[in-house]
Amino acid sequence: MKNFVLISFIFLTATSYSQPAERIQSRAEYIELYKDEAIREMLVNGIPASITLAQGILESDNGNSALAKYANNHFGIKCHNGWNGPTFYQDDDTADECFRKYYSAYRSYKDHSEFLRTRTRYAFLFNYKASDYKNWAKGLKKAGYATNPKYANLLIKLIEDNNLSQYDKVRKMPSIDKKAKQKEVKTIEKIPEKEPKPLVQFHENKIKFVIAKHGDSYYKIAKENEMGLWQIMKYNEREKDQKPKAGDIVYLQPKKNKSKKDIHSARKGETMWEISQIYGVKLEKLCQYNNKKADYRPFTSEQIYLRKQ
Repeated sequence: MKNFVLISFIFLTATSYSQPAERIQSRAEYIELYKDEAIREMLVNGIPASITLAQGILESDNGNSALAKYANNHFGIKCHNGWNGPTFYQDDDTADECFRKYYSAYRSYKDHSEFLRTRTRYAFLFNYKASDYKNWAKGLKKAGYATNPKYANLLIKLIEDNNLSQYDKVRKMPSIDKKAKQKEVKTIEKIPEKEPKPLVQFHENKIKFVIAKHGDSYYKIAKENEMGLWQIMKYNEREKDQKPKAGDIVYLQPKKNKSKKDIHSARKGETMWEISQIYGVKLEKLCQYNNKKADYRPFTSEQIYLRKQ
């Protein structure tokens, strides 16, 4: 019996030494790997690169968490109602919570931007400058992104300790290293060969919508949702020669006459139509409330009324 125990101990010891521990990715490696993606998302969507990186670092433990490794989910975004993509379950605030699963970390970064851009509770954040990471961090906590009461302070400390604010100053779109990106993309089990159709979501203004992907057309979206093209064009106030851009909100129901929110502070380059899409308000009504024409471009920080005053 003693010999058996001794042999078992030697075998287990040898086995443990023959299987080296999985390598842990450093914070510096994580930043180097994803800083360009954070910059791209900032230049396209207006979210500070420092905030995106800090959230990625914090939520994914520098890319080492199970959620990041096995689901490519770097921002802890849960499934929420209507998510029809791949899923990953793990304990969080409660047992076996549903999290989104992505084809690659890059898709997680893009979905993070879409998540903040399309939910009205985060709309006020886009009134802050891309260099104002402190207000962004505090705003994310205020809007309920995380339950940790120290969430804002944790983000700010990560940004300042790692000089992430330097990336907020970049104004040139980084080039895409296709080989590196292809290498990073991981195969995930049970993911269908074809991407799922756009996720149908429910706007705060009580309207169903989807987010357009790269290569989408209004015809394709109409077909995927078993609707007539004329309905999509009418609900979104578009003309025949116009096409959706990746990230655009596309409504599957008519927009409303007013928003729950009273006023919107216009961002640089924003159009009246874009504002009407953000809040789900008919363009005609929006123009009436502000005594403007449909082709009017508000100046930066101009107050746009979203309902009759």
